[in-house]
Amino acid sequence: MSGGWLKVVGLGPGPEDWLTPEARRDLAEATDLVGYFPYVDRVPPGPQVRHASDNRVELDRARFALDLAAGGRRVAVVSGGDPGIFAMAAAIFEALDDPTAPAAWHAVPLAVDPGVSAMQAAAARAGAPLGHDFCAISLSDNLKPWDVVLKRLRLAAEADFVIALYNPISRARPWQLGAAFDALRDLRAPETPIVLGRAVGRPDEALTVTTLGAVEPSQADMRTLVIIGASHTRLVPRADGGTPWVYTPRHYRG
Repeated sequence: MSGGWLKVVGLGPGPEDWLTPEARRDLAEATDLVGYFPYVDRVPPGPQVRHASDNRVELDRARFALDLAAGGRRVAVVSGGDPGIFAMAAAIFEALDDPTAPAAWHAVPLAVDPGVSAMQAAAARAGAPLGHDFCAISLSDNLKPWDVVLKRLRLAAEADFVIALYNPISRARPWQLGAAFDALRDLRAPETPIVLGRAVGRPDEALTVTTLGAVEPSQADMRTLVIIGASHTRLVPRADGGTPWVYTPRHYRG
């Protein structure tokens, strides 16, 4: 087979409505799907060969995909959300950046298909909490020291960014989210709005709006995107009396 290529495809957070036409086309044209088990399972059934693996073998997965593409296969490496945000696009480029990477890998036509990110989806459900300056931080300390995570959290809080937290908590990392909230409470007011968007776009979606003073780590799981408001993030009541809208105005007036 000739004409191999590699596309790193963002599947979005869940529903097919959030899959871009570009991503849908590349998935349909691919001969092989490579990715973490749950993401491969989200791709509708088709003739593609599926190569699913665990979530802690990203670099091995990237090398495998590059080998397939160099051999002439049309490979879609799938990620949830956007593939460039804490996902597989970085692993592909890390594999290419290795001085020992085969020349054939560099000859593979490569593209990244953007997708709706988890923080965009959660923010849209909540209103517009990312309306002003914001940053995204992963609470996972699997690939970086916890001291680095904590330093970035504190500096982002001091700079008054809205903060989107990825990978907030899991069975293997049960205490980090509580430690993050404690660190933020030293720097942010108790009434700071907190958005917890769990499984946004899926049947078991749940949206919670609370405050930094009241939030508990047990309210989140690995499928939750946590947004911590800035000093000027505000709430707007909904007409039906439900969960209030959350927004951060684009102006900054102290």
